[in-house]
Amino acid sequence: MDFLTLIQVLDSTVRLATPLLLACLAGLYSERAGIFDIGLEGKMLMAAFFSAAVAAVTGNVWLGLLAGIASSLLLSGLHGLASITFRGNQLISGVAINFLAAGLTVLIAQDWFQQGGRTPSLLTSGRFGPITLPFADSLAGVPILGPIYSELLSGHSILVYFAFLAVPATWWILYRTRFGLRLRAVGENPAAVDTAGVSVIGLRYAAVAICGVLCGIAGAYLATALQAGFVKDMTAGRGFIALAALIFAKWRPWQAMGACLLFGLLQAVALRFQNIEIGPIVVPVQVMDALPYILTVVILAGFVGKAVPPKAGGEPYVKER
Repeated sequence: MDFLTLIQVLDSTVRLATPLLLACLAGLYSERAGIFDIGLEGKMLMAAFFSAAVAAVTGNVWLGLLAGIASSLLLSGLHGLASITFRGNQLISGVAINFLAAGLTVLIAQDWFQQGGRTPSLLTSGRFGPITLPFADSLAGVPILGPIYSELLSGHSILVYFAFLAVPATWWILYRTRFGLRLRAVGENPAAVDTAGVSVIGLRYAAVAICGVLCGIAGAYLATALQAGFVKDMTAGRGFIALAALIFAKWRPWQAMGACLLFGLLQAVALRFQNIEIGPIVVPVQVMDALPYILTVVILAGFVGKAVPPKAGGEPYVKER
């Protein structure tokens, strides 16, 4: 593999890791507050559909982004209502959201566009275009550093840069602000937070809302930046991969970014190399395509270290009288 090919693979890694990273950070906020959310997949899927549909109808990608965030927030509200207000089972609520999104997106798309459960292909104004960083063209000819800056760092959509800037922002919010301290405390000992006069329910709803916003951006990125429209089940298990990355990272933002980049690298290699030769053995592309999902199973089976979730995670809080 030459240097230019390596840069291209890493460029694809960044693009493919972006929706995983946004969904992973979404789950990080929610689960740090004690609300387990396996409905990331459904919220991303719903956001992908509505962002593509509104962008196709209006020709405005920003309206599509807002529509995707709004639809994801609606599902987050349902999850919060079921698991926080009515103290229902958080896992069942997440599964219900996944099934609801999988069915509704295809049903509405078929009724709206009559294209077999997909949206029309988005034109230029309906998609997020690449952003060229300053001096990227002039520095392209510089050995080594030039291609890294002009090909790897430059040329991504605004949502890619937002996703990676959200990592240090999340770290700062969680570990350097009063809100982050309270959020983490709610996931560990909600009774202590309640005793301090802080609303446990309010904090958990705030975390669920942040989760909805980030999932909405992730879904919008899939449909309006990574691809040019919505197709059935286009999230393809990314919500569950993001959950595996979150567990792999032990609910920490910087480690979450590394885990998402690892999954993105596996997907990029599978797309770039159809068959990989290892000595006399030829690894078919189907094996490479399955690698992210195999790694997900390995992580969730507990083979990659011991990951201890927030102590109050998954448990509804009942205020003592």
